[in-house]
Amino acid sequence: MSDVPDTDSDAGAGPTPPPHRRRRRRRSALIALLVVGCLVAVGGLVVGRYVHSLDSAYQKRTVVSLDRGASDSERAANGSGQNILLLGSDERSGDEAAKEGVSGQRSDSMMLVHIPEDGSEGYVVSFPRDLYVPIPGQGEDRINSALAYGGLPLAVSTVEDYTGASIDHVALIDFDGIEGLVDTLGGVDVTIPESFEQHGMTFTEGEQHLNGKEALTFARERKAFSDGDFQRNRDQQALLKAIATKLISRDTLSSPTKMKDSIEALSPYLTTDDGLDTRELVHLGLSNRNLTSSDLHFLPAPHGGPTTAPGGASVVSSDDEGMDQLRTALKEDTMDEYAAANG
Repeated sequence: MSDVPDTDSDAGAGPTPPPHRRRRRRRSALIALLVVGCLVAVGGLVVGRYVHSLDSAYQKRTVVSLDRGASDSERAANGSGQNILLLGSDERSGDEAAKEGVSGQRSDSMMLVHIPEDGSEGYVVSFPRDLYVPIPGQGEDRINSALAYGGLPLAVSTVEDYTGASIDHVALIDFDGIEGLVDTLGGVDVTIPESFEQHGMTFTEGEQHLNGKEALTFARERKAFSDGDFQRNRDQQALLKAIATKLISRDTLSSPTKMKDSIEALSPYLTTDDGLDTRELVHLGLSNRNLTSSDLHFLPAPHGGPTTAPGGASVVSSDDEGMDQLRTALKEDTMDEYAAANG
């Protein structure tokens, strides 16, 4: 067990193709950033004079390189489709982010987005932050500590090794960016799992319209729930799906001003790999302008229950059999079958 400071935890092919295979093929797209921001939603809008203004807004983000070292020769073999790693954090130092790829902090949420080869769906797999996994060069530790040890490059390598899937792009967002984005969108409708109060705000079971501050509080809450971090993971997925729904709504897509404002609100809180530039976003967005929120499927990563690691830290155990099934689905591009069996 490493000596990185501990954090508190509650953890705890047949003759007839499946229906989605018969849909009009859509090229792979950056669904990940559709979920966390409004980067892909520029599809169909980023033309002519809008390119420059949107590019200027997007350039406010932090960019890091994912250049790998000699140890990365063991990087997972490419499978079909595309994979994007999403990280969320409550702390981010601009100087540190620029110099070290956001090392020195832990990620509070981690999601792997898989887009199949035909671009027909998006599968968002969420990992418990305290999942106990091997971290290259560090031994076993909580999966969220990879960011602290080595920034985004090590976080990417850790997930690649654990899932067997190569990561094409990575994005980290400071949760403070969620507040501004949600307000720019005019709020979002989120399903609250159970009623609770926090910081003078009341959250009532059922669908509720949240402003930015409320959305941020909802995304951070875990002590109100009996299963703590697990429910928080589900709540963050629910919030991100609500944001994606609003982002790709006709009202947002038809408004260049709203798109630019959304990117501008998010970009200062965003860190991406250097390959995820404006040209890439424009290309991917245009190829996926018909995507709807119903094409996004949110799944938990296989995991065991709370346990104690050497040294006494509370962690979440892995589920090797379940992970083998997920690894196969990612490699063979059969996440539709995996989701149907495990959703």
